[in-house]
Amino acid sequence: MSKKNKQQIKVRRILIANRGEIAVRVIRTCREMGIQTVAVYSTADKDNLHVRLADKAVCIGPPASSKSYLVKENIIMAALNTHCEAIHPGVGFLSENADFARMVQKNGLIFIGPDPDVIELLGDKVKARETAQKYGLPITPGTGAVSAKDGKAVEAAKQLGFPVIIKAAAGGGGKGMRIVRKPEELEENITLASREAESNFADGTVFIEKYLENPRHVELQILADGNGNVAVLGERDCTVQKNHQKLIEESPSPGVTDKMRAAMAAGAVPMFRELKYCGAGTIEFLAEGDNFYFMEVNARVQVEHPVSEFVAGVDIIRQQILACTESRMELEPEKIELNGWSIECRINALATGTITRLEVPGGPGIRFDSFLYNGCSIPPHYDSMIAKLIVYGTDRKHALARMDRALRELVVEGIKTNIERQRWIINHPVFYNGVFGTSWYGDIEKEVEHGR
Repeated sequence: MSKKNKQQIKVRRILIANRGEIAVRVIRTCREMGIQTVAVYSTADKDNLHVRLADKAVCIGPPASSKSYLVKENIIMAALNTHCEAIHPGVGFLSENADFARMVQKNGLIFIGPDPDVIELLGDKVKARETAQKYGLPITPGTGAVSAKDGKAVEAAKQLGFPVIIKAAAGGGGKGMRIVRKPEELEENITLASREAESNFADGTVFIEKYLENPRHVELQILADGNGNVAVLGERDCTVQKNHQKLIEESPSPGVTDKMRAAMAAGAVPMFRELKYCGAGTIEFLAEGDNFYFMEVNARVQVEHPVSEFVAGVDIIRQQILACTESRMELEPEKIELNGWSIECRINALATGTITRLEVPGGPGIRFDSFLYNGCSIPPHYDSMIAKLIVYGTDRKHALARMDRALRELVVEGIKTNIERQRWIINHPVFYNGVFGTSWYGDIEKEVEHGR
């Protein structure tokens, strides 16, 4: 749908092509904006909170996401049948699927996200690296697409210097990713990574990068309206991870200096502006000391967006919807002020079951984003994250104290969760001092398991 049409139509109803916590999050902002919502759900989610909160709900298939949340035609049909003007993809599932975005537009609906061509460009990590380099952002030394049958791959890896990392060009979330420390292990791992990439993303293309052993993982939060207005809402630190899955996020990053922050934004802003990027997105970096390297762009809102909302005082979902449906935002990029410190702990289910008791922490600077309620069931078919606990403080020490207090108050019974693990992590001396890299959690995981 063209920008002209966007400006002529006042969106009255949005379908949310997702489930759980993010669907609840979007519904709440839409309600504040006077926009009706339509939820879609699988049979496993018929009693989910997002189904209860939406104005209307449509069942789109059985529990398996491949037969429900990933079926493009069913989602678009649900939107058309309920007279929606737009579709919000949430996170995961079809949120960065260019073909889905094109289908949405071809059916006369607004896709609340970037243009499909932009999604396609940034979704290909090889092309995204080339684009970032064009705008002066440093990239990790690496190759273009490689295959196991390409004899040049080993030579290229030797030139980079082992260890190297194989990545899926269309991937994310650690899928299609392999660390290789010896030349003789390269060919087999290229084959395995390519096979995994094909299975998860229907694209087996892989490339090789120099592997950084223990960097920080940092990302800038971007909002843009497609008309050249690009706002940076500071950076987030996502360094604490398990198997490439984030556990704790915070803003600002304890490892980013003012000089680094300015340099990241100096490359990111013109890149997003020239791409005519629209909506919310993040540009991710790996950082070692004072050096940083472009990693990828996530062309959607991120799970950890609430920490940026706290420090910037901005409802990112609201601005995303306005940018994509009305080609405008309610903020001036040069007037954004970042204050205080925010931390998010992801609360994950370690088993399925039914919530028998839920007590949510309260008080100043506390936010609990979730789809949980007493009596709700946690099905085995989807991501293990069941909630996000977010706190805000005047500085990092204050925010950590508040998070510790909030984790103590949070009670989720009926299933096993990682609440105590998260509390152990935030009180660990290394985390508390803010000097750690992406391998840190893996190195101490056994300590966490045994509470030492």
